[in-house]
Amino acid sequence: MKNFINISDLSKNELRSIIDNAKKRKSERGKKPNSEPDLNQSIQGKTMIMFFAKPSTRTRISFDLAVKQLGGSSIILNQDEIHYGKGDETIKDTAKVLSQYADILMIRTDSHKDIDEFKKHLEIPIINGLTNLSHPCQIMADILTFEESKGDIEGKTLAWLGDGNNVANSLIEAATKFKFELNIACPKKYQPNKKIIDAAKKNNCKLLITEDPYKAAKDADCIMTDKWISMSDKGDKKKKKKILQKYQVNKKIMKVAKSDAIFMHCLPASREEEVTSEIMDGKKSVVWLQAFNRIHAQKSIIEWCMK
Repeated sequence: MKNFINISDLSKNELRSIIDNAKKRKSERGKKPNSEPDLNQSIQGKTMIMFFAKPSTRTRISFDLAVKQLGGSSIILNQDEIHYGKGDETIKDTAKVLSQYADILMIRTDSHKDIDEFKKHLEIPIINGLTNLSHPCQIMADILTFEESKGDIEGKTLAWLGDGNNVANSLIEAATKFKFELNIACPKKYQPNKKIIDAAKKNNCKLLITEDPYKAAKDADCIMTDKWISMSDKGDKKKKKKILQKYQVNKKIMKVAKSDAIFMHCLPASREEEVTSEIMDGKKSVVWLQAFNRIHAQKSIIEWCMK
């Protein structure tokens, strides 16, 4: 049984096989309607339970479509619909029950510790659909999108500007595995997880952490960002936005990147905050392809888990 919780848990070869399989399946599928199953329905008769403790648009829809295209079915559960999360039932007991009802579980929650606890007691694979610590499914879709747009990601330079959040954490782990250079520009107060940074440096990741957004963006093949205020943020939001203003992705920032650089955002976006509409809707933006590729990356992740 294989779980997909952190990018760092998988080998470079395993991660590469997931990306390559996603490309292959996407190509074979062609322009079929999104609701139509693939010819090769590898999980026909199987069921995925998706649990959402946090709001979701792309994760919810893309996973639902991914399962259907693979020939399976999905059951979607929200926080207020089950006992888990209310103190009525332990994670262990919930895991034992879900293991009997489904073949695979996807969870989107604030607590990364909860996913680790579920893993101990589940008898089925688990996929991390987002936690406060990481967002590995998003990054796999981002790598798929980058390679469709710019070729092999190895040796390329990616720049992340803004909040060093869960997406940035997973991006650091991906830089270590896929061997690309990663420049992160953020204030000291909002740097990514220290343990993840230390592990990356220990594994010879080409990682730059700077407070200068122009230094990070210089000659980059891709500029990436995310919302400044995450769903789990509990501090002074106005103060945080003010601190992060100089990390906005705009025309000036894009000019210091390579002339053919692309722009990525995992969405949803707060336009005119972390990114201007000029860049978001511009020719360099691949954000809509990014969102669409969540389906294909996640299909491949599901297959990998269930093989």
